[in-house]
Amino acid sequence: MASLSTHVLDTATGRPAAGLRVTLEAADGSVLAEALTDDDGRVGTLAGDLTAEDHRIRFDTGAWFAGQGIEAFYPEVVVAFTVAADEPSDEHFHVPLLLSPFGYSTYRGS
Repeated sequence: MASLSTHVLDTATGRPAAGLRVTLEAADGSVLAEALTDDDGRVGTLAGDLTAEDHRIRFDTGAWFAGQGIEAFYPEVVVAFTVAADEPSDEHFHVPLLLSPFGYSTYRGS
């Protein structure tokens, strides 16, 4: 089955976003997995059994910034993506997040 990882970098400080809560949800909102980013801002395997459907990764950015005493504009970042039915069964999805208190970007990584 397809697998999923993520990496979060704080672009305002140039450092990894360690200890940020990440939640993987199915299209219906059910929680499939939860994790905290490690000291390098990574979750190496958020899921190892992704099915062909729409998913969402929810990054708890507001709590993470608040824990550092930083006021941020976005309380969370939600990235929706699709695992297509014709994806190879061993496909790996990597969804990085580049983060600052007032903006973010993401892309499909490798």
